[in-house]
Amino acid sequence: MSETGTGKQPVVTPVRVVIALCLFAPFVAMLWVGSYAKVDPLLAGIPFFYWYQMLWVLLSTALTVVAYKLWQRDQRARRGREGGEER
Repeated sequence: MSETGTGKQPVVTPVRVVIALCLFAPFVAMLWVGSYAKVDPLLAGIPFFYWYQMLWVLLSTALTVVAYKLWQRDQRARRGREGGEER
């Protein structure tokens, strides 16, 4: 059976792609060690290697919050569409 005839929304949507990118970006940034394995530039005497990682703690938090809010909005919209179809 094909899902195109049932009227269901696709599982992969642009919003879900953005959510995935928000959650995936910190992993890529931290696993690509060669991009930040250096001392310069210093920030208040702290080597780049350390302050870059600490910056990603804050960025990861912000990106996770964005992903969560987008997911909530996507789920509310999906429930709204499903509720409207039943009437």
